[in-house]
Amino acid sequence: MLVSIVIRTLNEQKHLNELLEAIKYQVVDDFDVEVVIVDSGSTDSTLEIAGSFDCHIIHIDKKDFSFGRSLNMGCNSARGEYLVFVSGHCIPLNGDWLKNIISPFADKNIAYVYGKQVGNELNKFSEHQIFEKFYPDESCIPQNGFFCNNANSALRKSAWLNNTFDEELTGLEDMELAKRLVDTKLKVAYVSNATVVHIHEENWHNVRLRYEREAIALQKIMPEVHVRLFDAIRYFLSSLFHDICKALKKQCAFRNLTSIFMFRFMQYWGTYRGNHEHRKLSRQVKEKYFYPK
Repeated sequence: MLVSIVIRTLNEQKHLNELLEAIKYQVVDDFDVEVVIVDSGSTDSTLEIAGSFDCHIIHIDKKDFSFGRSLNMGCNSARGEYLVFVSGHCIPLNGDWLKNIISPFADKNIAYVYGKQVGNELNKFSEHQIFEKFYPDESCIPQNGFFCNNANSALRKSAWLNNTFDEELTGLEDMELAKRLVDTKLKVAYVSNATVVHIHEENWHNVRLRYEREAIALQKIMPEVHVRLFDAIRYFLSSLFHDICKALKKQCAFRNLTSIFMFRFMQYWGTYRGNHEHRKLSRQVKEKYFYPK
């Protein structure tokens, strides 16, 4: 059996070597592994690092890039029975990560699997709270619903062949595909023992853009969701209160107070803006969302 690991890259030299080293030392007693890099124009040492690990490298032009299209290109080039997706700035926590994230496929009804994410000292305090909320310590095999995240996930190649990623979405291509799979009676699973450290080093502008483009995508996935200004303010205040309380318990509130305020403000300001973005995106605006500066 062959497992294909697909990694989207754009200037990922800071963490890519550590990621590929972690993949190299995964426990793979009963299957083989290939690594497919889908690069969208790196200008740093990303491609040299990938080449040193004998990765299969394919390229997508910046003008053609979307999250879904780059994944479809990677999946199309992959030869494995199972497709594993991991972000170029995620690091598997142990040598059983790969084995654990494909283990739920023993159930033929499970088509999509995602694993636990945690942060490190480089992540904002509030993002640690988000990781704790969406990636609990208990597995759910299968889960109810279609939440999924491609920073650390796996998909049956046969499921992808019948349901490729939406190439027009500005984000959340994972949830959109998972929703279509669930609608056909297939299942999504969450495994807590397939853990990666997901490192985000974004400035505040990029935090807002991330949540803005995800909110734009969510309109297609769940058009019934409407975030009014009142909702955004309420969510912001509630999250702010929650995070400050957690920081007080951890005795780190003072040094994280500004970070908590800014992260939650940008999160919900971006969500509100994106939810109200109803016009068709031009190429220039798409580039802003796909390539935040």
